[in-house]
Amino acid sequence: MSFLTDDKLVIIGAGGMIGSNMAQTAAMMRLTPNICLYDPYLPGLEGVAEEIRHCGFQGLNMTFTDNFEEALKGAKYIVSSGGAPRKDGMTREDLLKGNSEIAADLGEHIKRLCPDVNHVVIIFNPADITGLVTMLHAGIDPRRVTTLAALDSTRLQSELAKHFGVAQSEVTGARTFGGHGEQMAVFASNAKVAGKPLKDYMGTDKLTKEQWEEIRTKTTKGGANIIKLRGRSSFQSPAYCSIEMIAAAMGGAEFPWPAGTFVNNDKFQNIMMAMDTKIGKDGIVTYNMPEGTPEEMAELEASYKHLVDLRNQVIEMGVIPAVEDWGTINKHFAK
Repeated sequence: MSFLTDDKLVIIGAGGMIGSNMAQTAAMMRLTPNICLYDPYLPGLEGVAEEIRHCGFQGLNMTFTDNFEEALKGAKYIVSSGGAPRKDGMTREDLLKGNSEIAADLGEHIKRLCPDVNHVVIIFNPADITGLVTMLHAGIDPRRVTTLAALDSTRLQSELAKHFGVAQSEVTGARTFGGHGEQMAVFASNAKVAGKPLKDYMGTDKLTKEQWEEIRTKTTKGGANIIKLRGRSSFQSPAYCSIEMIAAAMGGAEFPWPAGTFVNNDKFQNIMMAMDTKIGKDGIVTYNMPEGTPEEMAELEASYKHLVDLRNQVIEMGVIPAVEDWGTINKHFAK
């Protein structure tokens, strides 16, 4: 069996539950034989590497290290879950300062050790901001960094499928955009259930206003619900979706969900947020603006404003410079 590429893929935070699941998923999907696992906690990391070896994947040359420089040197693809996890009662934003500093350090290492990286996926929270910080400090093309936003859309799809009693794949066009957090914008106007527009059910006994609001709440608070149910933050779903994302950048199947991407247009400026994206086989991301009802677009505007506030807090912390000075750390923003 062949691999998509022989290029080096680095999984950061591989000793944790998300990272170890990413490692196994990447091996199962046969992305590359050249997978390097990094985590500062060596015993746990070695345990993950041993487990992967015990799977007996053919042709896999998996390595592991607790040396950041050794891990990143020559990397062409990076997926990082290497931030502090969210705990019960915490919001993603509660992790802002510490994880932004981790993201800045990651970016600086990328700039020094693998400036020609093809694509980077950032999934540690608040992912929109940590992705932005990583990209700026790495000095790379902003189109080569994506963040995990797909979970919000898959959670919306899941809730709709459960409500209507259909297979999850029969719910199409269910999307969320904007921030990866409870301030996300939920778009239902283009969704279909078993081929029928969702809007045709709304306001009927099949989907009352109260039921729809409950579905929206379950979607926006999906991550918090996992913490309550399992006693820890999500790990299987972010691991799978993030490896699907990097697989698309490595030449694999197209990623079917929204990804967080850098946006700078006449409506939303200098921010990372979920759009209608395509992760190209060259590692470059393109996007289209979402289309929705006036109410949905207003939600998207509110989500953007929330992200701007978080970005400005990180600027005030000194983790990244003011927007007009981004060119001092990333040549792609030089005027």
